[in-house]
Amino acid sequence: MSEHFGTLSDGTPVHRWTLERAGVRVRILSYGGIVQSVQVPDRQGRAEDVVLGFPDLEGYVAHPEPYLGALIGRYANRIAGGRFPLDGRTYALARNNGPNSLHGGERGFDRRVWDVAPVEHGIRLTRVSPHGEEGFPGRLEVSATYRLDAAGALSISYEAVTDAPTVVNLTNHTYWNLSGSGNAGGHLLRLAAGRYTPVDADLVPTGVADVEATRFDFRAERKVGAGYDHNLVLDKGVTGAPEQVAELYDPASGRVLTLSTTEPGLQLYTGEHLGEPFAPGDGIALETQHFPDSPNRPEFPSTVLRPGEEYRSESVYVFSVRRED
Repeated sequence: MSEHFGTLSDGTPVHRWTLERAGVRVRILSYGGIVQSVQVPDRQGRAEDVVLGFPDLEGYVAHPEPYLGALIGRYANRIAGGRFPLDGRTYALARNNGPNSLHGGERGFDRRVWDVAPVEHGIRLTRVSPHGEEGFPGRLEVSATYRLDAAGALSISYEAVTDAPTVVNLTNHTYWNLSGSGNAGGHLLRLAAGRYTPVDADLVPTGVADVEATRFDFRAERKVGAGYDHNLVLDKGVTGAPEQVAELYDPASGRVLTLSTTEPGLQLYTGEHLGEPFAPGDGIALETQHFPDSPNRPEFPSTVLRPGEEYRSESVYVFSVRRED
């Protein structure tokens, strides 16, 4: 089901699509592929919205930098110095995060209006990113499919093809608050990640290190807390089908979010830079991804896509409750 959600200043209409199955309701915008709301029941059966979002289009246009719920591309996370080499040539990108390029540049996929078509139990968003958009090479045909299965699990699958060598790293930037309001730092998190990528002052990876005896060790469930904007190296690596990598639990409501993905990394961001009408720590982003700055780090899993190849990525979000703490 779709409805008119607003109109951009250039006259482009924006629509909102609603998916609903098994007591889960998800609302998605054609603007930025944004997951605007996800309503799921708590242990008492009371449904609340468990993601951060604005009630109207104006909120997203006026406050783009939190990337609330957005589809991120062409390259999720940071590329150091806004430059990367590929096949003997260096490409220059917009530097929109200090010296770095972040989340696709000044006008990434999160600020584009996508074409939307219904599919069985979901919708498929498509667009063409032209050669040179935000400095990236190649004409990229992209799709993102959002579905709810019979149990109410939300899957987001991405596909892309290019006519010239390029780099691609797509993700979703939803902020989760399983309580429905307040600070999310008391949520409990478990991650199947024995390593992480330490960062420099500009939040660019400097290598890979073990999580043992660090605050990045979430192999056993514990409170999330605050102060995270880091990539965790998932133990499973790149996989052909989604595998479970994370579980987020809110003791107050009993809600549980279980996350599976094909990706090798997960950016844990605890929202320290969230501004009005939100507050720092109000949401937790779990961004499935390849590693930050991979185009400049040949030892990291590659994000290069070439003609004749197909980029594929999928993440699945399963909602449940724990009846007792």
